[in-house]
Amino acid sequence: MRRKRVLPLATLLLCAPALAGTSPAAAAPQTAPAPAPASGGPLRILLTNDDGYDAPGIRKAFERLTAAGHDVTIVAPLTNQSGTGTKMSNAPAVTVKHPEPKVWAVDGTPGDSVAFGLAEVFAGKAPDLVVSGTNFGPNVAGLATHSGTVGGAVAALEHGVPAIALSTGGLSVPDPVTTVNAMGPTLDFAVKLIDRLRSRARSGPLLPEGVGLNVNHPVVGTDGKGKAAGVSATFQDPQTVLEPDFTDAGDGTWKTTVKVVLRPAARGGDIEAVSAGRIAVSPMNGDWNTGPVDQAVTSALIIGLRP
Repeated sequence: MRRKRVLPLATLLLCAPALAGTSPAAAAPQTAPAPAPASGGPLRILLTNDDGYDAPGIRKAFERLTAAGHDVTIVAPLTNQSGTGTKMSNAPAVTVKHPEPKVWAVDGTPGDSVAFGLAEVFAGKAPDLVVSGTNFGPNVAGLATHSGTVGGAVAALEHGVPAIALSTGGLSVPDPVTTVNAMGPTLDFAVKLIDRLRSRARSGPLLPEGVGLNVNHPVVGTDGKGKAAGVSATFQDPQTVLEPDFTDAGDGTWKTTVKVVLRPAARGGDIEAVSAGRIAVSPMNGDWNTGPVDQAVTSALIIGLRP
């Protein structure tokens, strides 16, 4: 099988408008991303997550992105769908609630939510951007592979729509108060990042088709007023992080536990950055057959960005 050529990320970013019609994704997108509004204009954003449509992270994201002037619509799971990865349901019917204006709750996974949002809520004109999160806890290394937050972003990439996955947390057990407080700085950075994407897009798509960003913001301070130590262009650390353990109960059932096992962080990876209190920005690709996407794409993007 012939491997597709993966362009350096810096090239992808600089040539984003020209590459708008060429997708590395294996499947043809069902919708085509509209050109981004001119710099300063509002973006139409589909906001999803895996913690549920009423979770603190997505509600804070809705408030912050709306305050930044964007037209935001929540299309997210009805219930907590953490760890569902890229799963999409095949049930013959799906329950969808519309509890308030600009909010849709889908009884399914983040992927189901994004699919419904693109097909129905944004029918006829795809959003400029899908933002998934911010997630309660990190999605680095192997956690990203199983993350519903990342899965929601991947579903958008498969349809040719630019996407960012947002997560807040370090690798220790999340403390509810400090993690929720840190969502404020996470979203402040997200607004800056989106502004950077829009200014570089020159009225074209915000990112080259098939390329998304996985952003992990550390927990800094306790009151949400702390600053990250900086921003790093990273890659997904190859370690698994989570290791399941099974114990035979002797009655035909097995007890299961999941342990967090951390090995030395890969140099330049997302674990190293978040552990150092830095924001990790990793490229991700909706087509896993093309091989790793060169992290130079994010390096070019984040130059000069501050927490």
